[in-house]
Amino acid sequence: MAEVANPQRPLRKKRRLGRLLLAAVVVVILGVGGFFLWRYFNSYESTDDAEVDGHIDAISARISGHIAEVDAEDEQIVKAGDVLVRIDPRDYQAALDKAEADLADAEAALQTSRIDIPITSTTTSSQLKSATSGRADATAFLLGAERQLDAAQTRLIAARAQVREAEANLTKANDDVRRYKLLVDKDEISRQQYDTAVQAAAAMAAVLDDRKAGVNEAQQNIVVAQSVVDQAKQRIGQADASVESASTAPKQVAASESRAQAAMAQVAQRKALVEQAKLNLSYCTVVAPVSGIVGKKTVELGENVSPGEQLMAVVPLDDVWIIANFKETQLSRMKAGQHVEFTVDAYDSRTYKGTILQIGGASGSRFSLLPPENATGNYVKVVQRVPVRINLDPGENKDHRLRPGLSVDPKVYLE
Repeated sequence: MAEVANPQRPLRKKRRLGRLLLAAVVVVILGVGGFFLWRYFNSYESTDDAEVDGHIDAISARISGHIAEVDAEDEQIVKAGDVLVRIDPRDYQAALDKAEADLADAEAALQTSRIDIPITSTTTSSQLKSATSGRADATAFLLGAERQLDAAQTRLIAARAQVREAEANLTKANDDVRRYKLLVDKDEISRQQYDTAVQAAAAMAAVLDDRKAGVNEAQQNIVVAQSVVDQAKQRIGQADASVESASTAPKQVAASESRAQAAMAQVAQRKALVEQAKLNLSYCTVVAPVSGIVGKKTVELGENVSPGEQLMAVVPLDDVWIIANFKETQLSRMKAGQHVEFTVDAYDSRTYKGTILQIGGASGSRFSLLPPENATGNYVKVVQRVPVRINLDPGENKDHRLRPGLSVDPKVYLE
């Protein structure tokens, strides 16, 4: 008996084949999708341990004083150069006025010292010439006085010789008178001869008196000449003293120059004090060093502040960046220059773009106050985190919405 053909069998085969093909397609799709999904998740590294970072410029006083004006409040937007606080400037203005007066006095003293140098040089030079000339004159005068003394002594010697000659002539004349007296009494000579001898003796006596007077005069001349010599020697001593005094001219000029240099140093010192007084006066006005937002204001009107005391802070919003603390196991393919996209919890709807600037030099724990000591024997391995600095691309924060401290979720796309 012949078999009857089943018309459902080819249909079941087709359905089975279709299911196999569908299963194969699904497997292929899942494999391809899984591959691309794996590749996508392996193409970036992310972390939720990240935040916006930036500068916080502390504003402090550089001088002590009384707060006269406070021109900034918390959360106020300021520009670089805006006045934040004014300190009462009156004490510092008075100090500047005094410093300028002292400088003017020092400059006047310097001018006087500079004028004294040529005057001292000219005066001492003239004194030296005058003293040298005076000593030459005194020497010449002494030589003349000594010659006069020598001449007077010579005349005294000659006068004494003439006295001795006159005494001898008088003795002879007296002897002749006595002898002629005897002869006249005996009438051996004439009376006229005797009278002539008497007259000759009287003449010799007169000559002797005149010669003695000449000796006395010569002696007086010697005394006068000796006095002149002594005076000349005194003049030479005075001239020597004048020359010695005038010879100190270089020292006097050097002393004048030293005084001028000291005056110059004093002027420089006074100028420095004036500059310091000007700086102190300028410090009475505290201005914002950068544009930003004021925060942490602690100063109030009427307070007395001291140098270094913090008054407030200014947060510049033009220069912010991201610090992301990635696990050490995420750093194998990470390097500077890689592209980053991140969202901020405060503005979750917006995606920002940036670039890795650099990977930190040490893990965060090494920078902590009490870094771990793994050599103590109680070592427990903990996955460390390393800070990575991410700079924003130009124009990403032009609205200044990013604030230091905001939480960030970055994705670093690995190359």
